[in-house]
Amino acid sequence: MTSSKFETNDDILDFVIKKANGIKGLVDRSLEIIPNQCIEPKEHRLDKSQIDNQESIPIIDLSNFNDLNVEKSIQEAATKWGCFQIINHGIPIEVPEDLKDAAHKFFELPKKKKLSIVKIICAIGEKNEKVLEWRDSIKHGCNPQNDSNLWPPQTRYQVLEYQKWAKPLAKKLLEVLLKGLNVNEIDESLEPLLMGTVNINMNYYPPCPNPSITIGARQHCDGSYITLLFQDDTGGLYVRGTKGDNWIHVNPIKGALAVNIGDLLQIMSNDRYKSIEHCVAVDSSRARISIPLFVNASLDNVIGPFPQMLKDGEKPVYKHVLHSDYWDYFYRKRPSGKASLDFFKI
Repeated sequence: MTSSKFETNDDILDFVIKKANGIKGLVDRSLEIIPNQCIEPKEHRLDKSQIDNQESIPIIDLSNFNDLNVEKSIQEAATKWGCFQIINHGIPIEVPEDLKDAAHKFFELPKKKKLSIVKIICAIGEKNEKVLEWRDSIKHGCNPQNDSNLWPPQTRYQVLEYQKWAKPLAKKLLEVLLKGLNVNEIDESLEPLLMGTVNINMNYYPPCPNPSITIGARQHCDGSYITLLFQDDTGGLYVRGTKGDNWIHVNPIKGALAVNIGDLLQIMSNDRYKSIEHCVAVDSSRARISIPLFVNASLDNVIGPFPQMLKDGEKPVYKHVLHSDYWDYFYRKRPSGKASLDFFKI
């Protein structure tokens, strides 16, 4: 295949999105030249000159989760970095590995078979720019109102098994973080606000002929409270470091999960904790799988600083906003780095 088959926006967008071939569909056609609609503007690419090989994010051993030093390490990592990796977290290694294999199995199905199951969600940038990220995704809503029977059979059992382990872990991590803010445990009154929606996405980043001019996910912060991310050993996740505009590679550790602080927790903590800006590079020879679990409020909740943050006369940095309004703004501004927080600022 040559790029001449995809010379206009309509052609490539129609092929990838409307006809649901996904980015994987381009690769399956022996793509040698990146179509214009997949070439990222320079400001959205990963600048390799800004990669810092001296820094690394914290790795926290949860073998003794209730140890006060472990709790302090989690809280400090959320304050300084906004990101950390956890090991010995209690999820059996075969559970996320089976999830990864299920993702490969689904995304590598023939197109007609995939379309008979579910329409692929293809990541796309701002509406007025029409540049595709090098990624295909499917979403699994892990909430009472979501019917798991509608999930692909290739992923259904594995996602159900993973959420059985990962949701309690996410809740426990969130409780430790809230403890650092003098907020009580997540009881029935706080659960809809703090864990109102939980989604598990599967991201598939096909091999790319020229990774330097594309991006798997543009620089952004998650709109969640926290995100638990399982990534395979391909690598490619980069987070902002503590030295200006530098990027740090989050080296894959077998069985580990990366934990990202999202915008909601930065808002609710009145800037005690920091959401982490991150992006994803793609590989020239290997397909990459990442599986984030997003912990969010329900859309009908009002989000703003916890009262505990303001009881000693501290001024609020953020106003209270309906969560659904924030999400509308989040997607309009994407890719936004940390700009989505501006919607909440007083």
